[in-house]
Amino acid sequence: MSLDEILSQFTGGLTAQALSLENILRTVLALVVGVVVIKLIQRAVERILSRNASLAPIHRYLRSAVSIVLWLLLALVLLGSLGVELTSIIALLSVAGLAVSLALQNTLSNLAGGIMLLVSKPMTIGDYVEIGSVSGTVSMIGLSYSTLVTVENKEIYIPNSQLSSATIINYTRLGRRRMELTFSASYDDPAEAVKAALQEAVDQFPAILQDPAPEIRLCGYGDSGVNYLVRAWTATGDYWDTYYRLLEAVLPAFRRHGVSMPYPQMDIHLRQEP
Repeated sequence: MSLDEILSQFTGGLTAQALSLENILRTVLALVVGVVVIKLIQRAVERILSRNASLAPIHRYLRSAVSIVLWLLLALVLLGSLGVELTSIIALLSVAGLAVSLALQNTLSNLAGGIMLLVSKPMTIGDYVEIGSVSGTVSMIGLSYSTLVTVENKEIYIPNSQLSSATIINYTRLGRRRMELTFSASYDDPAEAVKAALQEAVDQFPAILQDPAPEIRLCGYGDSGVNYLVRAWTATGDYWDTYYRLLEAVLPAFRRHGVSMPYPQMDIHLRQEP
């Protein structure tokens, strides 16, 4: 059915039936009731949105979307009360909506992903996260894109449609992180001496939490030495500073305790032929 045929049906139905007093009164009554109902629904939606802080960035968009839908429904009800045939109008709106949704497919996908991120909250602004091969601090969660700032001060924009289906590792949410460092010592050094040296290095840093307490374990035998594992917890903000300072503190601690740190080496034996 063409647009001209739809408009002719609309105008024909309107002029033929809408002039009766009964239809006019019915339309006015429907208008008054519809406006009151819309106002009540808008107030209810406003109260619901105000209680949900996670949806604060999209309050305005949700309010606008709800208002548009409600006023559109009221317009259809009023046209129906005037005796206008709504089948063709609804068909036209459906076709127009399908065309718009196909044209804005990627945008709508990002919008849906942004709403999912704001509702489920796998990350918030200020969190340090890892998403695939990208890691950084969340600086913005928008409706279409979210932004990460890397340690190199690079700003990365990621479409929300990708974020909503990706694996997000949040290093900030739980407030503390555990580091695991492996050190090697010579086979000639007693395990007690190596553990004492590692414990001395760990004790130098108040940022290392005592609950749970640090662990020092012999974790394997390598080609050149015995491997020892150090596990220690810190607050998320202290992680990297403590990590690198602990690496620096272990070698002097080994030297104070007479522990040698081996390195790969090869023994060559020369044999003289008779």
